[in-house]
Amino acid sequence: MKWGTSSTIQNQKIDLKHIDEYRDKDLVSNLLGKIQSEVSKPWTIMEICGGQTHTIMKYSLQELLPDEITLVHGPGCPVCVTPVEQIERAIRIAQDPANILASFGDMLRVPGSSQDLLSVKATGGDVRIVYSPLDALALARDNPDKNIVFFAVGFETTAPAVAMTVKQAYTSHISNFSILTAHVLVPPAMELLLSAPENKINGFLAAGHVCTVMGYHEYHPIAEKFKIPIAVSGFEPVDILYGIQKTLHMLETGSYQVENAYPRSVKQQGNIPAQELLAEVFEPCDRKWRGIGVIPRSGFKLREKYRNFDADILFDLESIQAEEHEACIAGEILTGNKKPVDCPAFASLCNPEKPLGAPMVSTEGACAAYYRYKEKAS
Repeated sequence: MKWGTSSTIQNQKIDLKHIDEYRDKDLVSNLLGKIQSEVSKPWTIMEICGGQTHTIMKYSLQELLPDEITLVHGPGCPVCVTPVEQIERAIRIAQDPANILASFGDMLRVPGSSQDLLSVKATGGDVRIVYSPLDALALARDNPDKNIVFFAVGFETTAPAVAMTVKQAYTSHISNFSILTAHVLVPPAMELLLSAPENKINGFLAAGHVCTVMGYHEYHPIAEKFKIPIAVSGFEPVDILYGIQKTLHMLETGSYQVENAYPRSVKQQGNIPAQELLAEVFEPCDRKWRGIGVIPRSGFKLREKYRNFDADILFDLESIQAEEHEACIAGEILTGNKKPVDCPAFASLCNPEKPLGAPMVSTEGACAAYYRYKEKAS
């Protein structure tokens, strides 16, 4: 293991070159030994990102950790937290033959109140899978007789590419392009979780890809306000265990800081040009999260200058409302109060073929991770 020369845990760092090294059994064993030697009492640590959840489940990291450490899963799956009414608005757009709805593929199976976008596509709706918002802009150029709407979903990670696309549409005077915005922000969700009366979270693993864009300066006030340690973490087993080890060390020493356990990608200040682009095109707004409700200033909306690209306004969709399936407990799972196996519908009434909620079909959903790595292995 390529540790730093300092003998103190908090100053150690992992400096590896190849991805397989971040899955190395000896490195994992080394970190587990350090964690075992330091833990003295029960702690609950939440990983924010659904990508981290899938790694934890795939490599059985919870089972490898000491019994004193409990991992709970947070709301860091943007597909999962997109509210039902936003799915219904996307469906409404796709059903109109004058429109083409462009979306990332992981949104097509997300259930609305009665159907999903894949069903709309199967019955003739023009739904296109794209790999970048720029692909949707190209559709607008190639189809001047159609309205092209890009379903803009994601955390701060994907928002800069959407902002750049909207700016290009503006400067190129492309009038048949718009976005249906469902962007959400991580720090307000963390504050909501920590403010809840039933909160049992002792520490956080923050999402490394979000912090690559935004830096981690926004997390310092949260750590100070709630007296809680936060470690910015990556997505491989060694990354996650390294983040847990840093979080545990802070917990055991009574330190409440923000530590960067993903330095190969994340800098304190983040990506400044990306942040400037976001600030130019978007402004914060209140946003509803699926199963959770409205979180103040937890989303992005287009600034006035770019409001002509807002599909909610252009297609008069803001009045559309919808409710979760009554049997779905996605909100309790996304806030870490329950795990997927605690849901009575898990793997029975709710499964990947007939999902009740987004966490069962999203590639970052906790329910999907449990179904794939736990249910099928049992």
